[in-house]
Amino acid sequence: MRLNTLKPAPGARRERHRVGRGVGSGWGKTAGRGHKGQRARAGGYHKVGFEGGQMPLHRRLPKRGFTSPTRDAIAEVRLSDLERMKAEVVDLAALKAEGVVPRLARGAKVIASGELRRRLTLKGVAASKGAREAIAAAGGAVEEPAARPKPARLPKKQG
Repeated sequence: MRLNTLKPAPGARRERHRVGRGVGSGWGKTAGRGHKGQRARAGGYHKVGFEGGQMPLHRRLPKRGFTSPTRDAIAEVRLSDLERMKAEVVDLAALKAEGVVPRLARGAKVIASGELRRRLTLKGVAASKGAREAIAAAGGAVEEPAARPKPARLPKKQG
């Protein structure tokens, strides 16, 4: 076999249809567009999903669920990630510096996944109950971030 003798298998490459090239071609006269109507005209068409004025399918079906815009704002950190870190005091800046959380993360929460054998201090980073217990068992400490005050509720109307 030589490169100059290579060619596609028989029937693999079909000739393209040349529409509107005479009655003998089988695609003459209307060129496969049928008779009259918007689809037969040059430049006449409509937007995707248009159903001739009928309520389109994407508007007939109910909406369901949503994608939270702040989903990636709070990063999830495992105990095994903390085990690999070099820093003794772990805060959001240290997590970003070591590439544990994305640069755009606005906060982080430590979850109880993996093992932690070294002592460290968690500052300004949230932690689950199990993670707090694991850090305390390893001889570390957790300094929780200051909780934001809840907005005052309006009193209920009487009567």
